[in-house]
Amino acid sequence: MRTFTRMSWVVALAATLFGSAACREDQPSSDAGEPDLQLDELDASVAKRLDEAVLQGMHEMDIPGVLVGLWMPDRGAYVRAFGVADKATGAAMKTDLYMRIGSVTKTFTVTALLQLVDQGKVGLDDPILKYVTGVPEGNRITLRHLAGMQSGLHDFYADADFTRTLVGDPHHVFTTDELLGYGFQHPLSFEPGTRFAYSNTNTVLLGRVIETVSGQPLGEYLQEHVFTPLHLTNTSYPTTSFFPAPHPHAYTNQTPDGRVVDGSEWNLWSAGAAGAVISKLDDMRLWARALATGRLLTPETYALRLKGALISQKAAVSYALGLFDAGGWLGHNGSIAGFESLVVHRVSRDVSLVILLTTDIPHDGRTATSRIAKDMTKIVTPESPFPL
Repeated sequence: MRTFTRMSWVVALAATLFGSAACREDQPSSDAGEPDLQLDELDASVAKRLDEAVLQGMHEMDIPGVLVGLWMPDRGAYVRAFGVADKATGAAMKTDLYMRIGSVTKTFTVTALLQLVDQGKVGLDDPILKYVTGVPEGNRITLRHLAGMQSGLHDFYADADFTRTLVGDPHHVFTTDELLGYGFQHPLSFEPGTRFAYSNTNTVLLGRVIETVSGQPLGEYLQEHVFTPLHLTNTSYPTTSFFPAPHPHAYTNQTPDGRVVDGSEWNLWSAGAAGAVISKLDDMRLWARALATGRLLTPETYALRLKGALISQKAAVSYALGLFDAGGWLGHNGSIAGFESLVVHRVSRDVSLVILLTTDIPHDGRTATSRIAKDMTKIVTPESPFPL
């Protein structure tokens, strides 16, 4: 069972590759308040090796289109668009396309929650019952459990009724109460705080907490307190099915018969606090660094954010509060009906990596974003490659 907002390393992805040319574009503008990121291109020989690595991954995993950005202030930048934005017409991918980022949305939602912690309006160890009624064992599940995926609540996407509705009618509008209801009708899978289990129900609940405490719809809160302060001018939290142009077509097999279809116009804003955000490559560059370095949070709350559960000792991966630490690469990934994303930053090297692609179809137990990230970082940070 897959989810349109689950973490991408547990889902294998693929589609049909059409086109393989890489498009070079002007470097994006710098964020005011950030170090100057108007960087020269990486050394040509290094860029050529990166081109080859991405194209090889696309070929082997049959990916239609990829946007990738790598920014290293001490060495330069690498920004590329590969493949096609539309398999029917062959239109090329471009680096300024709007993309759905799926579960990377969770990094914004939990950041908003932690801002409320800094303001003294909520406490991480508050029970969810204090803010939302009707949650199974709500007196024992804390906001920290929800943010760290340790609540034991059932993932609504793993509910058979939800799945039937989604694949039967991709344009169905799910309300927050509907999504939570699918999760709440199951018993807890474990005692809160004792295990890690990724569940979209957790983050949808946190979205409701933010709205209750702040008095603002989540999209308005994020715009005012996260997007605008960081100059994320092309990032939005949609509340309708509108998908701004230009955007690519994206390919999914989340259909009753497994047939591959274009999912780019599906009604995906219902993913809400767990996966609704739309953005662009350059905005995700800014967000990768801001997220990993704790901008918008106090140092004390940021330190709390980084404490999480070890989920892979072999790969040195832990999941903290709304982000993962994969061998020193901090960030998140996502998957949502045709789109796949990976947004990470390595603080010790001040290097940001963003990969956005246009398929979410499983392929041999591997994910395309993780495969491409690993191959790229073997070239530019061989001492610390992306481990997944």
